[in-house]
Amino acid sequence: YVTVMAAADSWSWFPALALGVSLLKCLFINAYHSTDFEVHRNWLAITHSLPVSRWYHENSSAWTLDYPPLFAWLELGLARAAQHFDSNMLRVENLNYVSQNTLLFQRLSVVFTDLLFIYAARECCRCVQEPKGPRDVLSRPSFVLAVLLLWNFGLLIVDHIHFQYNGFMFGFLLLSVAKHLQHKHLQGALLFSVLLNLKHIYLYVAPAYGVYLLRSYCFTQDHSGGSVSWRSFRPLRLLALGSIVASVCALSFGPFIAMGQLPQVLSRLFPFKRGLCHAYWAPNAWALYNVLDKSLALLGVRLKLLEEAELPRASMTGGLVQEFQHSVLPSVTPSVTLVCTLLSILPALASIWRRPRGARGFLRCLLLCALGSFMFGWHVHEKAVLLAILPLSFLAVESREDAGIFLVLTTTGHYSLFPLLFTPAELPIKVFLMLMFTIYSFTALRKLHSGPVLRPLESAYLLGLGVVALACEAAFPLSPWRHKLPFLPLLATSVYCSVGVCYSFLRLYASLLRQEEKHKQL
Repeated sequence: YVTVMAAADSWSWFPALALGVSLLKCLFINAYHSTDFEVHRNWLAITHSLPVSRWYHENSSAWTLDYPPLFAWLELGLARAAQHFDSNMLRVENLNYVSQNTLLFQRLSVVFTDLLFIYAARECCRCVQEPKGPRDVLSRPSFVLAVLLLWNFGLLIVDHIHFQYNGFMFGFLLLSVAKHLQHKHLQGALLFSVLLNLKHIYLYVAPAYGVYLLRSYCFTQDHSGGSVSWRSFRPLRLLALGSIVASVCALSFGPFIAMGQLPQVLSRLFPFKRGLCHAYWAPNAWALYNVLDKSLALLGVRLKLLEEAELPRASMTGGLVQEFQHSVLPSVTPSVTLVCTLLSILPALASIWRRPRGARGFLRCLLLCALGSFMFGWHVHEKAVLLAILPLSFLAVESREDAGIFLVLTTTGHYSLFPLLFTPAELPIKVFLMLMFTIYSFTALRKLHSGPVLRPLESAYLLGLGVVALACEAAFPLSPWRHKLPFLPLLATSVYCSVGVCYSFLRLYASLLRQEEKHKQL
């Protein structure tokens, strides 16, 4: 009885934590919202007002339906509820329609669907390895992880101010990871299959799932290392996995395949003509590549090696979504980004094939696939960094080294999201929320691991980020350059944060290689 009561008391804090963050989200209902608000309102209207055969052909708005069909079915379900708030929001011709009831419904729909994320966070917290001996609740790894997930700064501003449904989809991802940690591989595969059919950006981590499930579920012997014995291969398990993936895809894409619209759907999902980089460069390798090309071009003009008139004007720094040619360095094509991405994740995939090291080895491989795709992918959005930050939270509460990587990645990755909220009214909100989350992350992880988790150079780099923030958010708006070079703060933010993201990627790989070396010595 005492044991049962102690277990119950140990989780009594979770509902309060979840309720607190849900109430905070409700405070943002009337805050700034981006064009993504109209995107999702338009999708509600499309799925409600038009037959299925026209969903992926409708183009009266610039914000055409470009998510996988399962998300379109979700929008159809949400539209059933939306009609009771304001039926005018469900008219396709009502472009840029915003009423108070429309605003209320869409904001609350994000808060409501986040219930899945809350449940997934709790399941992940239950999988954390708790240290032996008595501990204060606030210093338990499970509590720290719950705060890092539920109160994640990036999710709060991207979903509940900027406006998207990332929390709902990250709920599927975290729940899938938790199922693998609990050795429930078929359930984990089902959840990830559903996730892929909700948003195809999660293809970033699909290779990690494929290799891990094939190696650790379809082979029943020699999981710790050594060569793979094909005598241990279990084809029925592979068949079960294949059936799960095929069933979910059939449910999602089946009607469109039957209507002969699969090419049209795929053309919406993969619009390669949007260019290498988004309007605001994601802090990745291509941001560094772009600024190097720009610097070389300026140097070439100054040294009279290049003619300024022959260079493309503001091709990369105009803040536009478009295809462009680099001035000095070779221009990057989608096929080049695909090759670079595959090369960046192959070592992680090879490692997990040779020595899976359980679900935590899979989680590390998932992180490297997410960051590798973020670093080298085509037209990567800055918000995609959350795909690495959230899973890394789990490893950060269990390992001192991972905690250091987490602090660098989360601080730079979260600050790189600042330009998403550019209105003056939201400046104190984003500054306060980030400071609150960052200070908690530093203090909680330091206490959890009984000492500093950052190296001196890492600390110096993060202090430099504060200087960049003051320059971009306070000094630049008052400077005479704000009209001549409006894209300069975005450029500075992207390039500086790119260094931290690249460093985190390399440190994660270094950690993986050290584990490989230790295994060889054993």
